[in-house]
Amino acid sequence: MGQSDLEKAKSDVSLERRKALLCLLTDEDPEIYLPVREKIISLGPDVCGWLENYVLDENPLMRRRSLNIISHFKCLRADTEFHAFCLNHGEDFDLEEACWLLARTVDPDINTEAYRAVLDDYAHDLMQKIDFGSEPEGIMAAINRHLFQTQRYQGNEDNYYSADNSYLNRVIDQRTGNPISLCIIYQLVGRRLGLPVTGIGLPGHFLCRFQTPRQDYYIDAFNKGRLLTKTDCMKYLKQAGYEFHEAFLKPASSRRILLRMCSNLHQIYQRDNQAADAGRLHGYIIALSK
Repeated sequence: MGQSDLEKAKSDVSLERRKALLCLLTDEDPEIYLPVREKIISLGPDVCGWLENYVLDENPLMRRRSLNIISHFKCLRADTEFHAFCLNHGEDFDLEEACWLLARTVDPDINTEAYRAVLDDYAHDLMQKIDFGSEPEGIMAAINRHLFQTQRYQGNEDNYYSADNSYLNRVIDQRTGNPISLCIIYQLVGRRLGLPVTGIGLPGHFLCRFQTPRQDYYIDAFNKGRLLTKTDCMKYLKQAGYEFHEAFLKPASSRRILLRMCSNLHQIYQRDNQAADAGRLHGYIIALSK
């Protein structure tokens, strides 16, 4: 048997093995299906090439399970990209890019440009509504009306500890989030408008700060943009059992904000006994803490 014949035989065996695995992939018995899924995954990301042929298969179980494995490898790739981003950037980086990279670790097929365009549209609409020569209260009131009344963003009080509250694409889709994600929306819109909006990481809460030469305004995006003074922040800290430190009201760097987001997610996944996701987030926390 010549070399070409040997290669052909090897290819034929590989093809037969592939057919056998795919046949078993649609077995309804988990004791058969799950080991087969793990076996296919163990073959590495190249399996996506031949699984792509089955994402439109007439068998819905084949479609779903093929997509599931393909998504698994896409998430692994997104995980690697986000982890590298965490390791290779300093304190101040593009927070928006970081948020989309984090979102891709759970939703690898999201169209980030479409979500950026949503935020662009918010800013475009506000450009027509804001009198930039007016007092800061008027500017913030216009932003609040647009985000919290027109667009209906609100704090997710009913499901505060949902992981969805920390992934920006899901926050935009569902129009609800936690304090930090809603503040990021506010901050990213403010940045598009050229406004001095930064994130403030209080213990137990997260705010935005709108800075002017005369006064600093603190914005509680979780509570529909409620405006707070420094005194209000001090009262909150006292009621929550914290001593006040001026450092609490200093803008948080992009790295600190991202670390806080990942820490929140890590706690949520631990609470929900999602060990794999908790481990993934632990890796990000270590990378961001270096």
